[in-house]
Amino acid sequence: MCGKRSNSGGECGAGGRCSVAVRTPLAWDNVIAGIAVVSHPPLVVPELVTGKSGETAQVRTATLRAVTELAGFSHDWVAVAAGSPAASLIPPLTGSFRGFGVDRRVSLDGSESEPAPSLPLPALIAGWLREQAGANRVEVELVDAATDHAAVGERLRTRPVGLLIMADGSARHAPKCPGPVDDRAPGYDADIANLLATADHAALRELDKGLAEELWATGWPALRVLGSAAEGRDWDAELLYSAAPYGIGYQVAVWRPC
Repeated sequence: MCGKRSNSGGECGAGGRCSVAVRTPLAWDNVIAGIAVVSHPPLVVPELVTGKSGETAQVRTATLRAVTELAGFSHDWVAVAAGSPAASLIPPLTGSFRGFGVDRRVSLDGSESEPAPSLPLPALIAGWLREQAGANRVEVELVDAATDHAAVGERLRTRPVGLLIMADGSARHAPKCPGPVDDRAPGYDADIANLLATADHAALRELDKGLAEELWATGWPALRVLGSAAEGRDWDAELLYSAAPYGIGYQVAVWRPC
């Protein structure tokens, strides 16, 4: 458990960008500097939701607040998201949201090059978030059901980076879900929100794969990696957002080292 937490007092302006106080670097060299947990739907990028940006402002504001604070911990990030096949995407890499209707280019490290033809959505969102927060670079680890999640987390545990966990919740919430409604979805995402709010890394490490897959909660592999990566330390957790505005559970949280 942590002692009393002092809030960062970050502010988000009308343009969506946020500012937070830059924190003093940790005394240890080989540990995660801080953790942000976000969802990664295209709707967080305003250019992709023209005419509906107001409806998505709340999750976007929370997401930008989380990653701006993460940049205050470290300007070098590793993002972990579910994706198949599992892969490591290392800068320099550039991509575009062209497949989502807008040729908005993003980069994992600020470099300018011809966009890769099929950069996965988590990498595109990670690049956009890096840009918004002013971080230097972001590596992207895609993990799937066959990945040794504990081993990935253990490897990340000793890296002095900002850890960006990208994980959507259940896609079976009424009334707007993309799949058939499941009455268990609200309870599942409420449980995930509670684990994120209390930094319960032990429970995250043991998330029920079967239940997550039944509820179309695609982010469970990334959350398992978080559970392993955060092990062995105390964290001051803050849940910034938890809702299912389009039938999919979105969670945003920050874990600060104690």
